[in-house]
Amino acid sequence: MIRLVPRTETSTMWQVATPLLAVLATMITGGLLFAVMGYDPVAAIRTIFWDPLFGMASSYSRPQLLVKAAPLILIASGLAIGFRAGIWNIGAEGQYIIGGITGAAVALAAYPSEGMWIFPAMVLAGALGGWAWGMIPALLRNWFGSSEILVSLMLVYVAEKIAAWMAFGPMKNPEGFGFPGSRNLQQYPPASNPELIAGTGAHWGVVAAAAAILLTWGLMSRHIRGFHIRAAGLAPRAARFAGVKPETLVAFCLGLSGALAGMAGLFEVAGPAGQITDSFGSGYGFTAIIVAFLGRLHPVGILLAGLLLALTYIGGELAQLTLQLPAATVQVFQGMLLFFLLGFDLLTRFRIARRIAA
Repeated sequence: MIRLVPRTETSTMWQVATPLLAVLATMITGGLLFAVMGYDPVAAIRTIFWDPLFGMASSYSRPQLLVKAAPLILIASGLAIGFRAGIWNIGAEGQYIIGGITGAAVALAAYPSEGMWIFPAMVLAGALGGWAWGMIPALLRNWFGSSEILVSLMLVYVAEKIAAWMAFGPMKNPEGFGFPGSRNLQQYPPASNPELIAGTGAHWGVVAAAAAILLTWGLMSRHIRGFHIRAAGLAPRAARFAGVKPETLVAFCLGLSGALAGMAGLFEVAGPAGQITDSFGSGYGFTAIIVAFLGRLHPVGILLAGLLLALTYIGGELAQLTLQLPAATVQVFQGMLLFFLLGFDLLTRFRIARRIAA
């Protein structure tokens, strides 16, 4: 029999190596899975991880890397702050959806007006919508002791129903020939979020993601609130004695992560998605949880992890087209990645020892 024994010290080198080992283990296990399914494992791994960057279609897929990575990085930056404090927002997907709805509502209310104020107002509305949705689990935890994990997760399903209602009802395009969905904001220039530099995939969401990385780094390393967050995560009781108010921290973390998720939803509906539909939720909010942990809750790590997970999205789509791999390929890879990351992470805090029989 074996048992887990807590380590007296955590190896810094092992902490850095763990995400790399998780990626390597995912590639090996994924290759074995593809072989069992009857596909060429080498071709499948190459298509997912290599071809989007250097393959024949890389001129199209490379710009898509930023398009896919931006919402993941933006959402994960907010989630990581809460996770560092022991505050678990699992409902960023719902905040992303609500942010897209509230931002699109500003554009649809202004249509067909022209004005430079429209897009900034949409960004503000998206952030406020996500913030308000994030504050629901915050207030319920502060007032009634509810679990923010369960409340935020359940609110995802509420947000999905609201998006469906909007697509079939209040936001339905009156010129859409009866099809569900709002007007396409890409066809409404004051409300669109186009590429800032042609051929790069970079839009305002990419700029916001870069700003979120910098602001997260500054908050966690240079601001007193960052010290409170770290203290609350490492030693909650000691943090209270140091004057940290848990209720304030819960509201700050859930509100901030909700606002960033809402902004991600707005940039998506004004850009790549184009409109509110009954399937507007794309899974970015859930995938961002993997990004946050794969990036070790550190801004630089989140940047790299966001690019890696975006690569699996694009590579998975290429594999479906060229190799006819199942559509669930991306979800399988992401699930494996989280599984191996958590497994290897356990070994950073514990060592395996043989249990001595009494």
